[in-house]
Amino acid sequence: MTPNVASISSGPSRRSFLASTAVATAAVAGGMPLLTACGGSDSESREGATSGKAADKLIPTFVASTVAKPDLPSKNGSSAGYTGKVDLAALAVSVPDKLGTGAPVKIMSPLWGTPPKPGCAYYKAVDAATGTKITWQNQDGNTYGQKLGAVLASSSIPDMVVVPNWELVGKIGNAVTAKFMDLGPYLAGDKAKKYPNLAAIPSDAWRMGIFGGALRGIPMPSAPASFIMPYYRKDIFDEKGYSVPKSADEFLSWAKEATSAKAKVYACGDMSWVSGSIFGVCPGWNIDADGKLRYSIERPEYLEALEWTRKLFDAGVVHPDDRARSGDAGQRFTAGQILVFNSDASAWYQKTAEQAQANPDFQMDAMDIFGADGGNPTLYASSPATIWSMIRKGAPKETVENALAAADFAAAPYGTKERMLVDYGVEGTHYTVKDGVPVKTDQGNSEVINTWTMLAAPAPYFAHPDFPDVARKQVEWQQRMGAFMKKTSTYGMKVVEPTRYANLASQHEQLQIDYVRGNKKLSDVQDAISTWRSSGGDKLRDWYKELLDKNGSGN
Repeated sequence: MTPNVASISSGPSRRSFLASTAVATAAVAGGMPLLTACGGSDSESREGATSGKAADKLIPTFVASTVAKPDLPSKNGSSAGYTGKVDLAALAVSVPDKLGTGAPVKIMSPLWGTPPKPGCAYYKAVDAATGTKITWQNQDGNTYGQKLGAVLASSSIPDMVVVPNWELVGKIGNAVTAKFMDLGPYLAGDKAKKYPNLAAIPSDAWRMGIFGGALRGIPMPSAPASFIMPYYRKDIFDEKGYSVPKSADEFLSWAKEATSAKAKVYACGDMSWVSGSIFGVCPGWNIDADGKLRYSIERPEYLEALEWTRKLFDAGVVHPDDRARSGDAGQRFTAGQILVFNSDASAWYQKTAEQAQANPDFQMDAMDIFGADGGNPTLYASSPATIWSMIRKGAPKETVENALAAADFAAAPYGTKERMLVDYGVEGTHYTVKDGVPVKTDQGNSEVINTWTMLAAPAPYFAHPDFPDVARKQVEWQQRMGAFMKKTSTYGMKVVEPTRYANLASQHEQLQIDYVRGNKKLSDVQDAISTWRSSGGDKLRDWYKELLDKNGSGN
């Protein structure tokens, strides 16, 4: 079966240094409980956070799934792993009775790729199995934030909306509290046992779905050790006799050796998405060793990561299209035009499967993240949930129950008929079975893409029956890197900042892009940091200090 995080091949759209240790920038918090709320605990409070005992009262009672035991259990915050073949004739059932009543539900969700046609065989099959009648309003994932903002500002909101964490910028975070309903009456405590797959989602992930003092988000859980991976072309490294770099200086030295502009081969793409991990950039707000509360851009590691990334551009080892921010870096990687490529864990399977027939010699691996000086890295735990599905306020009870039925089906665990249907569709139509392994047909590849998988997901895992070694490597990499993982002071909080500070951080992304490409000076970055402080950053620091005084520190 495919990985439960589906096929988001292009990754988040807001890539920055602040996102270097997680999939998204907005949440640097994880899932350990803290204490109370800042700014009030009533359901309409739109700022602050709710955690600890107050949060425990709002989330489902955890009931673990016992359907399939992983070959590689979670360790150091990793996903679990399944490396054996599943007996497709003996799949378990996690939803014995249809929970849907056939009431119509409109769902808006981001989608990377070409949307399936309405009424396609895949949609019909899953609706029939769940008892639902869903109308999908799929939007381009790369521009989803614009659409999400416009919809939340309007008076016409679909019944269910998928909200990614990296889009919670500006006024969207506060709009979530205003526009989406409290799911507590349906899911808090033992009420969730009606939806066993939702009850089996880890509690840490559910805590991250609390907005404005109420449970509003059904989570797609992710492993805390879900760091961006620096992939490299192992086949080319072996052929050329290259050693995998183990420090920032070694990487630059190797990159100069490996680059041949004449042959149109460059060492890497833009390393911005992983340089923060290499230099130990702490994401977001944190109380540092000296007891002072700082934001990412105020620390020396932030500038060090920027400067190193600029050195790569200055040395001419970055592909020109990456400098121009055009085209697809993943395609350049598989074509051998760049030898190092940054992406999330899903790319390991996607690229391997994609190249299996076209280029049998293709091999990719992921470098262990090294500390800039060659020592161990300093990494920060990412959020145990970064995508949620939410139900609009005022939705009729039957609509709510049908939306929850759909989410429960989408969260089916590995080794079940429901997971098989969501991930592969209908046998004979969307996939065939070869040597005990499901293989998608052309119709499957066009219809069974990231729609249903965006509603909810089980506890994080990797499983690729056609490439089991990839699942093993994904888990083992996360386990190794997870051993160096720390928590920030805001770990465990789903923080919604006041709207008056909504646009403070956004000004830095373009400046970072320009600086590493040599179009801005270091003094421009330093001036921007000073401006950030004077235009609201210092006041936001005071707000966070009050938040942490009331909640306690997550680390």
